Amino acid sequence: MSARNRELLALIPVAALLTAGFTAVFAQDNTQIGNLSLVYGAYFLAICLATHLFLRRALPDADPYLFPLVALLSAVGLVMVYRIDETLARDQANWFVLALILFALTIHYLRDYEVLERYRYTIAVIGILLLLSPRLPGLGQQVNGAYLGVKLGPISFQPAEFSKICIVIFLASYLREHREVLIVGARRVAGVTLPPLKHFGPLLVVWGASMFLLVFIRDLGSSLMFFAAFLALLYVATGRFSFVVIGMAMFLAGAWFFSTTVPHVQDRVDIWLDPYQTANGTGYQILQSIFAQADGGLFGKGFAQGLITIPGTNAALLPAAQTDTIYALIVNELGLFGGCGVILIYLLIAARGFKIALMADDGFSKLLAAGLTSVFAIQAFVIIGGVTRVIPLTGVTLPFVSYGGSSIVANFVLLALLLLISDRARREAGMPRPLSLPHEP
Repeated sequence: MSARNRELLALIPVAALLTAGFTAVFAQDNTQIGNLSLVYGAYFLAICLATHLFLRRALPDADPYLFPLVALLSAVGLVMVYRIDETLARDQANWFVLALILFALTIHYLRDYEVLERYRYTIAVIGILLLLSPRLPGLGQQVNGAYLGVKLGPISFQPAEFSKICIVIFLASYLREHREVLIVGARRVAGVTLPPLKHFGPLLVVWGASMFLLVFIRDLGSSLMFFAAFLALLYVATGRFSFVVIGMAMFLAGAWFFSTTVPHVQDRVDIWLDPYQTANGTGYQILQSIFAQADGGLFGKGFAQGLITIPGTNAALLPAAQTDTIYALIVNELGLFGGCGVILIYLLIAARGFKIALMADDGFSKLLAAGLTSVFAIQAFVIIGGVTRVIPLTGVTLPFVSYGGSSIVANFVLLALLLLISDRARREAGMPRPLSLPHEP
């Protein structure tokens, strides 16, 4: 069976699951179930089939499982957001359609994605400006103490979602060119392999940028996400685990220093360590998230059975249920098994992305696929880890599931780049190698 036929067959059960999810929600809200869930399922399947037909023509050899897995996450997100607020779900559906349009445009205009290598410094500058934009007067928006959003008239978005792609493109291009120097010039000091001092600059620059995000933008999630993605790329480029250890030590040392000297960073850490001290204040969100997950048990309370607001009031029982704590709501209503199922989908996407990196022949494609996959997987870990109190709770979104236009659009652009790399790698891997002719005497 061809790759595209496997993709087509995988999309059908995704649409069926979305229909079943909407049916379960309607069953709780209405005494009589109509055919609206079938209509929603048909619309979703039609949009996915249109995207599939485009991929069949544009990228016939691309990975057949990435798009169905992403469609499954999007279906989960649409159902959960609809369960929270019907208006937000309609907005999310519109963003989903727009994201697919930009997904198709990215594939159409970036078929030769290696052109990105030539503009790496321009792309890096764009990425940095995007990160700084939330602190610009008149543009930036402060949410829960962090500068995450930008508002241009009626349009609001989170620039860090697009910046992560720019930073990964730059790092993949830079490390592809300088990885030999980092390996050859390395020295062993006290049993630890250190990169050459004159080429240690990029590590210091990225570390400094991560600390800058932590302090100036007040965005702990993006800080961790960018630096972890850089360390993953550094390891793929050089194969030296000691570089990763050094980088993690630097990040932890910087995070510890700022957590003890910068008030807002210290507050985040204090809430994480002991949220019960401020149970009615800043610790309320994380505590309610933990209680909601515990209340779900193994199998959950069922769709639309969890409480989001306090009965009889508009006060939030689970704050930011459509964004920061949507995973807690999933566990509450679908149980531990449902939450583990969502994590399994992210793991499968990460596995397919790293497989693409392994299959790619040229260094830039390999590093770009590894970097995009890493930043995607780390983003999922950061928000799920924050909701489960593994790490401090941050404001990043759960990819393809949380409500938010900028998140779903940026992640579909990321998916488009992965499929472009996959199509070339799989096509070249399937091409027969030319027979070597015997040497003439």
